[in-house]
Amino acid sequence: MKALVYKGPNQASWEDVPNPQILQPTDIIVKIDTTTICGTDLHILKGDVPAVTPGRILGHEGVGTITEIGAAVTNLAIGDHVILACVSACGHCSYCKKGLFAHCLASEGAPGVGWIFGHLIDGTQAEYVRVPFAETSVYPLPAGVTPQQGTLLSDILPTGHEIGVVDGHVKAGDVVAVIGAGPVGLSVIATAGLYGPSKVIAIDLDANRLDKAKLLGATDGVLSSDPDWKEQVLALTDGLGVDVSVEAVGIPQTFAMSLDIVRPGGHVANVGVHGKPVELPLQDLWIQNINISMGLVSTNTLDVLLKMVEQNKIPTEEFISHTFALQDMEKAYDVFGRAAETKAIKVMINA
Repeated sequence: MKALVYKGPNQASWEDVPNPQILQPTDIIVKIDTTTICGTDLHILKGDVPAVTPGRILGHEGVGTITEIGAAVTNLAIGDHVILACVSACGHCSYCKKGLFAHCLASEGAPGVGWIFGHLIDGTQAEYVRVPFAETSVYPLPAGVTPQQGTLLSDILPTGHEIGVVDGHVKAGDVVAVIGAGPVGLSVIATAGLYGPSKVIAIDLDANRLDKAKLLGATDGVLSSDPDWKEQVLALTDGLGVDVSVEAVGIPQTFAMSLDIVRPGGHVANVGVHGKPVELPLQDLWIQNINISMGLVSTNTLDVLLKMVEQNKIPTEEFISHTFALQDMEKAYDVFGRAAETKAIKVMINA
């Protein structure tokens, strides 16, 4: 089969590799129908994730058709169309029983790390993929949901919802600010609307992404390049700041911004993946009763979000900016990697 293989920092190749095989009785083999590229994949290509070694097939999102099943798989069948969760979960360990699939203790390669596709085992940017713990790690694709919509449910929609909205304790009437209107930030915006906030403010350097944020539910947009960006945000509140401030970029500057605009008693939800330390001014924050949360998605709300997508409660069509054929994977990476120029949000790659 063909797959995108990581060769080392800044090197990847679409090439022939052996087809995956059933290794455990709980495995299935899935023929990929649709996959996509995540910002994390770009970090891997830069060499930012040392656990990903040369020879690894990249990708952790996708929808496909089951072609083989392991001996212990009873609730799935060959021919089923399924959504692949980006986090693999055994369903039986102490963390899985809590719904914290991100830290499944039975995961391959590194117990306690639920994200293994394209990281610790071969991933989904391929014609076929082996899926461990199939019965607790895939979700049937309903007839009314397209493979492209299902692929959004593999990672970005649950990440934005769980780490940004749920952990940020968004509730009816809140004013929410989302710093960074990339795919995950847009997912925060789209799913925050399910909880009835009074305002959702998108903050980004890119005017195009602010326009996209408004199509996905943002009530207001603020250019972070404006010298008075903070004053603009505070003017959209009662002057005290937002109830929930969501950081969805992953750099020290945007984390500092998230602290600057949250009101006393508010929540800061860090969704961005940080590669460097950030400053945490506890001497100022402790007296303001600020709550800060962070984490890796568990996809434990994927089934709920799937129902919302099926009922058209989330405008998923607004996420998809480009479509490619599977054999054009390298071109898709080029377009996604130059998002500021190409206006790429989420690229869909179809078999």
